[in-house]
Amino acid sequence: MKTYSATALTYLQGREGVASKSLLWVRARNRTTGVEEAIGVWTGDEDRSFTIGGATRTYAGEGAMLPMEPIVQRAGVDVRLLRVILNPLDATVAYLTRTLDIGLVPVEIHRALFFPATGTLIEEPHRVWKGFVDAAPITTPEVGGVAFVELTLASAARSLQRGLTLTKSDAVQTLRGADRFRRFQDVSGSVKVWWGTARAEAPRPAPTPSPAPVKGGGQ
Repeated sequence: MKTYSATALTYLQGREGVASKSLLWVRARNRTTGVEEAIGVWTGDEDRSFTIGGATRTYAGEGAMLPMEPIVQRAGVDVRLLRVILNPLDATVAYLTRTLDIGLVPVEIHRALFFPATGTLIEEPHRVWKGFVDAAPITTPEVGGVAFVELTLASAARSLQRGLTLTKSDAVQTLRGADRFRRFQDVSGSVKVWWGTARAEAPRPAPTPSPAPVKGGGQ
């Protein structure tokens, strides 16, 4: 169950209306340098900085991110998917999707609430989604069509489906007292072995004897 502060609860229960914007924050790897970078876009009309968790984050606006579909909150460990539409012609979105590697990287969505009359932020944006980027295809339309980037986000429950393959790798085993038991596991079974001068082969089955010819006179 989502818990709201007293300020937000009073605002949502008021009769003056609600003005909200969605903020998308992605931490991805640069394809060239390998360094992790953080990129933010939101559904606002201009670029703006917000303080979230004691840190200042800058989000690109001006149509970089289209209004989102409603986020349904429910309990459980099922992996939920959410669709977010971005504008590929925006410079920040183009950098995010073409320069950075955003496959399965962490992503957060916050919601900012404003007073409709003044446009003043009522409090720090609150998080409504945490998960990973599951897919990010870029749609190139025909002449006269509309280009867009459709991000498919998977909820944080996706991390429960990851296996622990590294626990049995040679690199990890080496850290445990220089254990090299799995040094040759990648080629195990594919390397031919000879003992002495004879090649090690499985014994061949004994040939089956042919039936003896039938003796006797014919008609």
